[in-house]
Amino acid sequence: MRMSPRSVRPSDRSDLTAPRGASPRMGARYDADAFGRMSERIARFLGTGRFLVGQTVLVIAWIALNTAGFIKHWDPYPFILLNLAFSTQAAYAAPLILLAQNRQDDRDRASIERDREVAARTQADTEFLARELASVRLALADVVTTHDLDDRLNRLEKLLVNGNSSAQPQVRANSHPVG
Repeated sequence: MRMSPRSVRPSDRSDLTAPRGASPRMGARYDADAFGRMSERIARFLGTGRFLVGQTVLVIAWIALNTAGFIKHWDPYPFILLNLAFSTQAAYAAPLILLAQNRQDDRDRASIERDREVAARTQADTEFLARELASVRLALADVVTTHDLDDRLNRLEKLLVNGNSSAQPQVRANSHPVG
């Protein structure tokens, strides 16, 4: 006997095809990437001199106003409320800074991986070009170069010049007019 999906009550947990809480809920949803970007901005701000100066001015003003005699002290000497504010700030800042560091580590890891891929391609291209250059050198070992041709032409020219100069006296000796 088969039950239709509509006949299953939400409280009936005999249907194990979907995890509990898989149904859409009403409430706030957040974008993890947007939250990560916000945490990076906060972490970047917490590390600036502007934040440190502002916090120092706030602490000095807080202590001065709570030790001065002309106003009502809302946080007397042990400054428990100030300490609580710093603890709250640290409790929120530390995880945000860690989240920002983790996102930076992820970006660094991706960048390193891209660099490795580029280096591997570059090495493969370099090895290919080295093999091609070696094969071209081997192929050109038996090819006559212009330098070789110039040397041969110079030798032929010397032979012709030497041959003509030695041939000319013989011709002159043989070409005396008989008279």
